[in-house]
Amino acid sequence: MAQTPAALATCTQGAQAGKVSTSRLLTESFAPLLDFVYPPRCPACGNGVGEQGGLCPECWQDLVIPSEPCCSTCQRPFGNAGPSTGAICAPCLAEPPKHDGIAAGTLYTDTSRKLVLAYKHGRRIALAPMLAKLMAARLPEVDGQRLIVPVPLHRHRLWQRGYNQAALLGRQLARMGHGSLCVDALVRAKPTPTLGGLGKKARAKALAGAIRLNASQAARVGGANILLVDDVLTSGATSSACVNTLKRAGAKTVTIVCFSRVLDEALDV
Repeated sequence: MAQTPAALATCTQGAQAGKVSTSRLLTESFAPLLDFVYPPRCPACGNGVGEQGGLCPECWQDLVIPSEPCCSTCQRPFGNAGPSTGAICAPCLAEPPKHDGIAAGTLYTDTSRKLVLAYKHGRRIALAPMLAKLMAARLPEVDGQRLIVPVPLHRHRLWQRGYNQAALLGRQLARMGHGSLCVDALVRAKPTPTLGGLGKKARAKALAGAIRLNASQAARVGGANILLVDDVLTSGATSSACVNTLKRAGAKTVTIVCFSRVLDEALDV
């Protein structure tokens, strides 16, 4: 006898739930063996910890989470003695950004730097869920569905590294229900040098024409509320190039979300 669509949907959901339960059971069953073979250690300092993927208390204490009060435009922390809620920071007053906010999981400290280096250059991709959880905790509420777009890597860099660290973070955010992932919405059309140490004009020149929209994803970008994902936000030059490209393509809003944000002055307040 043929099944109704509702019955098929119920069966599908049941099968998916069964897969999740089986996966969780296998993970929990093999966890003691994994801990015996590979004792859990803090990915930042190497000290022993209670479970895989966790930080030791000292490293957790070194992480700095951005908080209120902050700039209403870019969420730059003002500190306890700063202006009241709704104020705009001096950089945003001098040059209003085109993005619609920045959600940073942490500020850039010694511990966050070690985590980023281990994740991006040390191939510790298992850190992605933990980093993404800290990012998700800072996301603002939004009406409707979000489109999650990672900052792209040039194909040569992608071949060398083997993965796009921003895309892995985006996938975790999608799994947590913060939007649908569009991994190829943006394309890095040409390789760019390291931007550290370059002035504003030099950064703009290096990025000119580097970030382009993937024409096959234009329909998804138009009118969408977008989360632009990266691991670290430093000068903001690359993210600004991505924001400009997305806004030209008709994106409704573009919020930048990163694990760590470089704001040395905010660490002193």
